[in-house]
Amino acid sequence: MKLLLHTCCAPCSVYCIDTLREEGIEPTVYWFNPNIHPYMEYKARRDCVKEYTSNIGVQAIFEENYGLRDFCKNVVNDLENRCQKYCYPVRLEQTAKYAKENGYDSFSTTLLVSPYQNHEMLIQVAEEMAKKYNIKFLYRDFRVGFRQGQAKARELGLYRQKYCGCVFSEEDRYLQEKKKKFTDTRSLEDKKLI
Repeated sequence: MKLLLHTCCAPCSVYCIDTLREEGIEPTVYWFNPNIHPYMEYKARRDCVKEYTSNIGVQAIFEENYGLRDFCKNVVNDLENRCQKYCYPVRLEQTAKYAKENGYDSFSTTLLVSPYQNHEMLIQVAEEMAKKYNIKFLYRDFRVGFRQGQAKARELGLYRQKYCGCVFSEEDRYLQEKKKKFTDTRSLEDKKLI
């Protein structure tokens, strides 16, 4: 099987690549992530994927597209649904299209490893792209190995990001941390009153 594996970052690719290799599938990693911002974050993730794939002997293709302006234009009117309406479709469509045009018989994505992604929506978008480009979408529920892959990434010293990719996901992370601190503080205050 000739598989093109869309890859969002090196840590998420660890378990996916290991599992596919155990199945006898040698994936080609495909970097196309115009949703990752700011540029230094994009560069850190891309460079880590380059180094990791080189170290483990996996072929990798890098489509350079730091797409901040297109991203902003496409998500500004519906920030809450940006993943489903822009991030998933733009990346998976480009992956399916590249795979079809370059002799691959299937494609998949490392996004399927993350318990933080909308798994069902990813599958739906990938299946739509598979149908549109007449190419097979190879589905695997990689989430079972998320922690294992992250632990291996940590051991290898791979760059591990703190948020999904776009500036709004970074904002979400900060808002959640702030909310948790507020909730923790309120819980302590409530306990003191009892």
